[in-house]
Amino acid sequence: MKRILTALVLIPLVILLVFAGPDWLVTAAVATVALLAAWEYLGIVQVAGTKTPRIPVLVGIGILFLVGFFWPDKLLTSVGALSLGLLVYCAFASPIAGVLQESAAAVFCLLYTGLTLIALPMLRSSEDGKWLVTFLLCVVWAGDITALFVGRSLGRHKLAPHLSPNKTWEGAAGSVAGSLAVTGLLILLSRELVKHDVVALAFPGSVVYWLVVAVVVNIAAQIGDLAESALKRSAGVKDSGTLLPGHGGMLDRIDALLLAAPVLWYAQVMQHF
Repeated sequence: MKRILTALVLIPLVILLVFAGPDWLVTAAVATVALLAAWEYLGIVQVAGTKTPRIPVLVGIGILFLVGFFWPDKLLTSVGALSLGLLVYCAFASPIAGVLQESAAAVFCLLYTGLTLIALPMLRSSEDGKWLVTFLLCVVWAGDITALFVGRSLGRHKLAPHLSPNKTWEGAAGSVAGSLAVTGLLILLSRELVKHDVVALAFPGSVVYWLVVAVVVNIAAQIGDLAESALKRSAGVKDSGTLLPGHGGMLDRIDALLLAAPVLWYAQVMQHF
């Protein structure tokens, strides 16, 4: 019940932000999510025995989002500069025995929770960005919900028991089916809206293309979920935090987006080649 209530509160707020929020507010909101996820990730790292300095990493992620908003063409350069900066900081500020682990964790955190999520405001600020982000969220949410119910009712064959014992191949297949179904519904809805001169959703190109993209994004989301499970299990942690009732921590909630968002961004970039 806590999981459902939390979702009922957050989903309308997220959709409202996507469609009505200015670009700066969307960037600020995603940056906040990234910082919370980074804090939780570094907490997991600490449980595993590596006490990475958190403030420099959080500052680095904040700078990354500022660069992405004001100077998006300098994003790649800023990632390299910030990574080197974190390495230098850890080299001089960390105990010599922990420099290797702490610098590696700091740079990985910058990439894992910062660079991945910056794809969301980048998508949102692009042409037709509102419906692209809506498509992304619906594909991920539908896949997650379908996997939960199909896995519980029909799941028999374990997908990756050493990473996530409750996930099954049946649930994974159901997740893909759920993402395909919601994509089909969104395409039908967009066409109905166009008939009434409402361009809130747009799916240019062939239907097959968007169905393929939905499958790719869904697979990326499932891998993102499993990857976070692997990170937690390596540290002996069940949840990344307790911020969201019924969902665990922020990192637990957005782990699928950490791979799904950049995959959709790359798909859009490749489409325009």
